[in-house]
Amino acid sequence: MSNIVVPVLGESIVEARIAKWLKRPGDHVEVGDPLVELETEKTNLELSAEKRGVITSIARKEGEDVKIGELLAVVDENGAGAPPAPGQSGNGSKTSQSAPSAPAEQPKTTPTARRMAQDHEVDLGGVQGTGAAGRVTKQDVKNVLAPTAPTSDSVIAPTREAKIAPTPARPIAPTRSGDRTEERVRMTKRRQTIARRLVEAQQTAAMLTTFNEADMTQIMALRERRKESFKKEFGVGLGIASFFVKASIAALRAFPALNAEIQGDEIVYKHYFDVGMAVGAEGGLVVPVIRDADRMTFPQIELAIRDFAKKAQDGTLTLDDLRGGTFTITNGGVFGSLLSTPILNPPQVAILGLHKIQDRVVPINGQPTIRPMMYLALSYDHRIVDGREAVQFLVKVKEYIEDPANLLIEG
Repeated sequence: MSNIVVPVLGESIVEARIAKWLKRPGDHVEVGDPLVELETEKTNLELSAEKRGVITSIARKEGEDVKIGELLAVVDENGAGAPPAPGQSGNGSKTSQSAPSAPAEQPKTTPTARRMAQDHEVDLGGVQGTGAAGRVTKQDVKNVLAPTAPTSDSVIAPTREAKIAPTPARPIAPTRSGDRTEERVRMTKRRQTIARRLVEAQQTAAMLTTFNEADMTQIMALRERRKESFKKEFGVGLGIASFFVKASIAALRAFPALNAEIQGDEIVYKHYFDVGMAVGAEGGLVVPVIRDADRMTFPQIELAIRDFAKKAQDGTLTLDDLRGGTFTITNGGVFGSLLSTPILNPPQVAILGLHKIQDRVVPINGQPTIRPMMYLALSYDHRIVDGREAVQFLVKVKEYIEDPANLLIEG
C-alpha cells in the first residue's frame, strides 16, 4: 500500500482545495497518471501517481480544503484487478504478440480544457491540441463548441495578483424572492487570496499614486517601421510592453528604493530586476514574472510576455512562473481604461499602471497638435519611497518612452 498525500505546493502555500478527482476507487493507475486536481491560491496543480496499482480508497472529497501532508488516497500496488505489467500475463508469463492492444490513450489536456470538455460532453480524442507538446487547451475545446468564437481571452491586464485559473465554484441552489433571483457561490482559493491581499495592501502600506502622461509618437513610429522585419526575424510582434519594461528598469536603477521591500525594520534593496506583468486569466488576474529582465533583449521580453499570456489562457502557468517579482507593470488600456489607480502587489513597493493610447490635442512649440497620448500612474509605498522619488521615477519613464533611443544609448 502507498499513501497519496498533499505535497509541498510551493513558496508560502500551506493548503489547497480539492478541485476534482480524476480517478475513483477501484481505478487502475500507472506511474504518471493524473489523480487529482488541487486548487491553490496561486495555481491549479495536477497530482500524479508515483506508483502503479489500484486506488482502494479516497480520503477527502471534492471541495474540501487540505493541508500539506494530509492523506488524499491509498493505492494498492498489488491490488486485485490491477492489470499485469506490459508484456506479461496475470501469472507472470509472457503474453503472445497477438494479444489485443490497449485502448487509445487520451490526449494530454489542461485542467480547464478537461473540465470544459466534461461539462459540454466533448470527446477530447477528436480535439486537435495547439498547446505545448500538442496539449489540448481551453481554447481548443472552445473552437470545437463555437468555431467562430474569439480565439483569445487573455491579455495583459490591469491591477495585480499572483495565481492562476481556478476551478469554477459550484453554485448553490438559487434563492428566489418573487421574480428576483440570487445565487450564492463559494469563493475560489485564488479569489479569497486576492480579497485578502488587496485589503492587506491598503491596510499595511502607506499607498499613494502619482500621475503623468507620455507622448507615444516615437514608439508608435518605431513599431510601424520595424513591425514586419521584427515579426519575421523573431516570430513575435513588437508591442509597447517591452519598451515599458526597459524604461522601468532604467528608472529603477536611478531610484533603487522603488525596487526594494520592507522586512521588519529593514529595507531590502534588490540589485536584480524581476518584473511582474499582470495578465488576464480565467477567474482573476495573475502576475507571472520576467526574471532578470535587465539582461533580456526586446525580442526575449516580447516572447516571454506572449508565452505567459498563452499559458494563462491555457491554465498552464506554474508556481515558479508566479513566484517573487520586484516590480510590477499592469496595463488597463487593453480594456479601454483611460486612467486608474493600480494597487500594490505586496511585498513590492511600486507598481506602474499603463492606460489607453488616445489622440489628444497637446501644445507643441506653442501650437496645438494632435498626438497619441497615454496616462501613466505609479502607485508606491510612502513608507520607503518619498514623493519626490516617485515623481522623478515616473518622469524618467516618460522621458525614455518619448525618446526610446535613450534606452539603447544608456544600455
